[in-house]
Amino acid sequence: MAVQSFAVPYAKEEPTTCGYCSPPGERSENATSYKVAGLHAMRLSCEVYQKMIDRGWRRSGAENESRLDALAFKSGRSHRKLVHRWNRRILQGDGDIEAAGMHTKKAKGKDNKPFDLVRALHSSEKGCLDNAKATHEFEVTLEPASFTKEKYNLFCKYQSDVHNDHEKSESGFKHFLVDSPLVGEIIPYTTSSDHLPPKYGSYHQMYRVDGKLIAVGVLDILPNCVSSVYFMYDSEWEHYSLGKDQLSALREVSLAKEIHDAGVPGMGYLYMGFYIYSCQKMRYKGEYSPSYLADPETYEWYPLETCIPLLQTHRYACFSNVEHCIEGVAPEISSEPALSELDDLLLLQRKEGSLTAVPVSWTNAWEIPSIKEDLCAVIEGLGLNLAQAIFWSV
Repeated sequence: MAVQSFAVPYAKEEPTTCGYCSPPGERSENATSYKVAGLHAMRLSCEVYQKMIDRGWRRSGAENESRLDALAFKSGRSHRKLVHRWNRRILQGDGDIEAAGMHTKKAKGKDNKPFDLVRALHSSEKGCLDNAKATHEFEVTLEPASFTKEKYNLFCKYQSDVHNDHEKSESGFKHFLVDSPLVGEIIPYTTSSDHLPPKYGSYHQMYRVDGKLIAVGVLDILPNCVSSVYFMYDSEWEHYSLGKDQLSALREVSLAKEIHDAGVPGMGYLYMGFYIYSCQKMRYKGEYSPSYLADPETYEWYPLETCIPLLQTHRYACFSNVEHCIEGVAPEISSEPALSELDDLLLLQRKEGSLTAVPVSWTNAWEIPSIKEDLCAVIEGLGLNLAQAIFWSV
């Protein structure tokens, strides 16, 4: 039986400041605003959510979505150095690299094997050491998203040390990084997959060294991608580029490839989240290739290298039609579907103690300005076909 999706639509004004680049407390001051569409999702199928993020939606906001082709990705020299440095730390502490059998320079010759990213990432993990002795015990596990004091304490330390943000509540942490409307659905592997997630859904990727939690990656595993939601780490390990240069991103692209190789042909991408060219903190995403950005009008994917020239000169960049690019704030586009088009857009109504789904056109909802505005906003953002895949509560 297909998983049903349920949500409440809304439209609201939001500031144009960047939540990544602006200091805490200054993200809404002196900012202009624009109207955005959103929804409070009680329950979403992973298939519906995959289609949503392909249109620029995320459970933490909406912007230019960037994705990396996990199957075509080739690690560069800097990526290989990151992996080797981390493995060296785990296998032998901070000692000499050659003692661990990992040389920074290899002799040229036909016998040199090409770098295998998946194998290299796992080579220092507990259970994958191939009889090698390690100075530290390193373990990476995936678990369904859940709240623990251990995760919350790491989050508070990360926010304080890295972002100078000292006010984070348990409820805020749960809402931001734990609660998820995604319904877990079995992943149809065709080969052995004991170390891979059994279901699509929301996960925490746990990094432990000698039993201590040092990092957590918040991920959504969807039919076509691994979607990176957030990453937090203990600042004591910052030297090893867990977050800054994104050793975590290498593990996430590897996860997408491993799921694909275990017999899931639809899996092929790492969705890396928002890409705002003017935000320095996001520039690292451009170092992973081949990457693509979604066009804000057609939602087709365009190679990042062809998008950057437009992003450099325009605040609103349309990749499918350069004539639509503008230097100012993105235009507010609004359209109102005819009521006759909404026979398949279903609203939930309570009748005689039970919920019933009825077409919008059968109700008086379209006559209530606030409800009409909210529904028009999500239809514009989702497209009518996708909006019809969700049961709406107003």
